[in-house]
Amino acid sequence: MAGTDAVDGDGGATQERRGTSGLIDRVRASAREVAERHALPICAAGTVLLLLAIFYYPVATVFRESVVVDGRATLSVFWAVLADPFYFGELARVLTGTPPSVVLDSLLSGDPRLGVVGFTAYQAALSSVASVALGLPAAYLLSRYEFPGRRTLRSLTILPFVLPSIMVAVGFVATFGQNGTLNTVLGALGLGQVDLLFSLEAVVVAHAFYNAPLVARVTTAAWESVDASAVETARSLGASPTRAFCDVVAPQIYPAVVLGTVLTFVFTFGTFPIVLALGGFELATVEVFVYRLVRDLEYAEAAALALVELGISLALLYAYLRYEARHTVAAEGIRPLPRRPLRPPSLSVRELAPRVGLALYVVVALAVFVAPIASMVYASLTGPTGPTLAHYEFLLERQVSGASFQVQPWDAVRNSLLFAGAALAVALPMGVVVAVLTTRRYRGRKVLDAVAMAPLAVSGIVVGLGLLRGLVFGVEVGGTRVAVGGALAIVAAHAVAGYPFVVRTVAPGLAGLDRSLVESARALGASRARVLADIELPLVWPAVVAGAAFAVAISIGEFSATVVLASGTSQFTMPIAIERFIGRRLGPATAMGVVLLVVTSASFLVIDHLGGETDAF
Repeated sequence: MAGTDAVDGDGGATQERRGTSGLIDRVRASAREVAERHALPICAAGTVLLLLAIFYYPVATVFRESVVVDGRATLSVFWAVLADPFYFGELARVLTGTPPSVVLDSLLSGDPRLGVVGFTAYQAALSSVASVALGLPAAYLLSRYEFPGRRTLRSLTILPFVLPSIMVAVGFVATFGQNGTLNTVLGALGLGQVDLLFSLEAVVVAHAFYNAPLVARVTTAAWESVDASAVETARSLGASPTRAFCDVVAPQIYPAVVLGTVLTFVFTFGTFPIVLALGGFELATVEVFVYRLVRDLEYAEAAALALVELGISLALLYAYLRYEARHTVAAEGIRPLPRRPLRPPSLSVRELAPRVGLALYVVVALAVFVAPIASMVYASLTGPTGPTLAHYEFLLERQVSGASFQVQPWDAVRNSLLFAGAALAVALPMGVVVAVLTTRRYRGRKVLDAVAMAPLAVSGIVVGLGLLRGLVFGVEVGGTRVAVGGALAIVAAHAVAGYPFVVRTVAPGLAGLDRSLVESARALGASRARVLADIELPLVWPAVVAGAAFAVAISIGEFSATVVLASGTSQFTMPIAIERFIGRRLGPATAMGVVLLVVTSASFLVIDHLGGETDAF
């Protein structure tokens, strides 16, 4: 009987443990279900709060400086900037009471005063024209001809987004400088030297180096989306090849050209490192003057000028997003135009003419796109007496000397990699969440897209100044002053610069997914977060990895915000080191530029190797 009681007791205990275990499992399942159901809203709220903390609040802090002086609100500083002919040229006279007709006559004169803002817009317009002129032939080549290496060449159009601008500036100095490769070649041919450095031409060509591939990329995608059957129908109705192109192909291409032009204008309107290195003070843009005002501690005037720049850039960016929404070409169910072999099957004039034009374009493209990088590498390996490694030895000696007032090359490399890793950890989840939010159909989605893409229009100088004034200097929260270190501020600036590129790579993939897969999973009871994690993200994984590669490469090459936040600290990066060197000796600057090129390319390739081809922008 006692044994029976013992067995009953053990059985009861086992049954009780099973009941407890089942209860725990049910509680866990319920908690997991609640977490999955609310995961996406929580991530969205966290992303919004993070953006407010590291971008919108710092930027608002900068603009507050322009309207709040000595503790009281005033528009005097902002008005003074608008009415200053130094900044707005002839247009400033309108605010001082000059009749508009008189101002218009002055603007139409042979040599009108443009002011800093007018000159910035002028050089941005020239850069946009040059970028379109170089980008369209490349788009024609990539979309209409088949040749070995075409896919590789198409992939290379993404390179400008991962090449640091200060490094490209060094390459252009090595190419167009007084002792650059261009003058070396001209001297060998017995021709006179040219001095393109510190000229508007050098700035425009350098901007075209960056933005012509962007124009080529978006235009190629549009050209490949043209339905061949529509062209064939026009031809069958008697249209000539030129008429068919003008009536069928061109209307589907020009929106992409407009998009590329607007983006180029926005990017070059806020230019900084290239103008700083190649333009000199006489060609300084708004961004350069904002930086100078910050260095002179004229924060109110710098903020007012930055507000003008932001207003122009945001207006153009918003117009671009609306235009993109209206002119997006659906590529589903179309038959693309067939590509012709680059090597003509016959020697007819009709077959050879476009190919001769493309051959001439290739010569120009090599001079613009390849020569600066090749010149930088060449200059780093040569000296007055011939080939040498002295410039790299200089970097090693600088590292060994360890002087506290000097930039240490290895420390710059280490800081760049650490900042890039930390920025990736912030930018990648932010970008994925924003991409998810901006690809859902609901009212106000385009406004959210414009707000989320605002960092593309806000200059790095403004972001850096805002983080410096708003977070590094500290902010009062409940009677306690909260401040962050310079390193955290730099990571925040790099994350802000990188996450829009994550959005622009991931969002097209999410938008193009078959919605029936998502709807089927939801019908079977899967939560929104589970569908995203198990179905959507695995299908767009190459785009996610490409976005990560962008974030890392952009962080490594970021200069504008970093130069503000790293001033007076030891948190310098490779671009900062190049800027310090280029003002003293070109050789070490080119050697550091090669190091930056190797590190950036290796980081991008290692990460992108895990993903695949993507169509950012």
